[in-house]
Formats: sequence, C-alpha cells, structure tokens
Amino acid sequence: GCMNYMLPASYAWGNFSVLALGIWAIVQRDSVDAIVMFLTGLLLTVLTDIIHISVFYPPNNYLTDAIGSIGMAIFSLLLKPVSCYLVYRMYRERGGEYSLNIGVAHAGRDRSTYEPIDQQDAPPQWPDSRQPSSHTETFSATEDRHFPHTI
Repeated sequence: GCMNYMLPASYAWGNFSVLALGIWAIVQRDSVDAIVMFLTGLLLTVLTDIIHISVFYPPNNYLTDAIGSIGMAIFSLLLKPVSCYLVYRMYRERGGEYSLNIGVAHAGRDRSTYEPIDQQDAPPQWPDSRQPSSHTETFSATEDRHFPHTI
C-alpha cells in the first residue's frame, strides 16, 4: 500500500478524519460550522503531521524502504497550507466572519446586528416588589409602623 510501517495509525486516523470532515463540508453547502470544523482539522493536522514526520522519520539505513510513504507525507504536508487558504476562502464565501477583539478577549462573530429576543413591552412574570400589592396591611397614622393593626 501507499502507507508503510513507518507512520503510526494515528497519522492515518487524523488525516482520514479530516478527509471525512472535508466531504461533509462539501456536501453541506450552507453550513458554516462544517467548514470551520474542516479548517480547524486541517490546521491541527499540519501540527500533528510535523510531529509524526519528525518523530517517526526512519534512520538512514531504513530510508530506502520508506522513501515513497515519507515522500507522500511530506508532499501532503506541503500542500496543506494551500488547502487551508482555499478552505478559508470557502468559509468567507459562505458568510463566515472572524473577528478578534483582544480588549475584551472575545473571538467570534460580530453580534451587534442581532436583535434581543426578550420583549420590553411584555408584562413582567413576577409582581414588582416596589409597588404595593392589593392585600397589604393598613396602619393608622398614629400607630407604630412596625406593628400591624389587628382587629
């Protein structure tokens, strides 16, 4: 096969999982979440591919056995930044917006155009404690306010 014994199974699982996310992102054309997950997976596999290739690179005397698989792994790693750029363009075309506000430490979409879902004109669910209710006790003007009038 194209994968030799050189790279561990985690290399294949990571890259095939990102491939599955890419297929999902292509099928779900209106989903921004699918594209974000695909882009995140691509960026993560760039890091893990560098680690896999650097840790599991064969010694010189075994290099001839794994030259094909190591060459393809390096070629795949070199193409991933181009893939990340193209996926980012797809993300922008689908309406994705990435804004980073360092002052508030908030990353995400700009939500200033959203309308609040709570209605200000709606009656309150609970009675206002500042307004007297209809069943308050009455006091005479001469009585102490701390002791209610009893009959």
